[in-house]
Amino acid sequence: MRLSWIIGGALLAASATSSHAAGPDLAYGAYQRGLYQTAFREANLRLEKNTNDAAAMTLLGELYNQGLGVAMDPKKASEWYRLAAGRGDANALASLGLMALDGRGMVKNAAQGRAWLEQAAAKGNPLASHNLALLLLTSGNDADLQKAVELLKKAAAAEIPDAQHALGVLYLKGRGVTRDASEAARLFERAARNGSSVGEVEYAILLFNGDGVPASESQAARYFRRAAAKGNAIAQNRLARLLVAGRGVPANKVDAAAWHILAAAQGLADPWLDDALKDMSAEDRKRAEKLAAERLGMR
Repeated sequence: MRLSWIIGGALLAASATSSHAAGPDLAYGAYQRGLYQTAFREANLRLEKNTNDAAAMTLLGELYNQGLGVAMDPKKASEWYRLAAGRGDANALASLGLMALDGRGMVKNAAQGRAWLEQAAAKGNPLASHNLALLLLTSGNDADLQKAVELLKKAAAAEIPDAQHALGVLYLKGRGVTRDASEAARLFERAARNGSSVGEVEYAILLFNGDGVPASESQAARYFRRAAAKGNAIAQNRLARLLVAGRGVPANKVDAAAWHILAAAQGLADPWLDDALKDMSAEDRKRAEKLAAERLGMR
């Protein structure tokens, strides 16, 4: 289960808009531009003017939580989040839920973490909906599964890529929903557009097999390459295999070996590739190792 942690500028800005609609929002504007010390200063100035500014409290919590512009301090982060949550801020509730689940900045408390996530999800927070859905998926209870599906649909509609991927997996497996490979492909493609490497991999596999979408080995190779460049070991492995076989891409053993080296370094062994590349010359092997090193350095 992979919980989504960081709230991010867009969702924080939405919180700020509802709480600080009059005039330009200097604190959140600075946060979105990466001017974190300025964001910290402006958030404190806002609180001097309005001690109930929940959005400013949430922003301070986020800065301390991530160590942006200030020393990382989970305890201080949780204190600011609690103040904001007490004033109904959904983003703060979502962050508190994750902190309680992880025991970060507070004593670990799964029940309290879930309660905070439920409150945030009820307020429409998409990351809380996604994370609560992941918790529900582990229960093995049919009612929880149905609730998880509905929460994932809400988070996916808000363009949360991890939620789109998770919901796509449910459609592909027919778990909690009728199996629908076309809907799974649509969700994986949206997750891929939103930057999800696992979404790119899943979509590439469907493209390669023609499951839910027209088969296209060349498109599959493009999606595998995009995910491979982000460091996804499965994508690196699959792309290496395509490059050896010349399927969807021109055959290129040097390129294949470079991707295989990177995937193997992450623990993904592949005896088939080992055998397919065993006859490479020492010169080509050195070229592959150099290429792998360059790709690793670019990330």
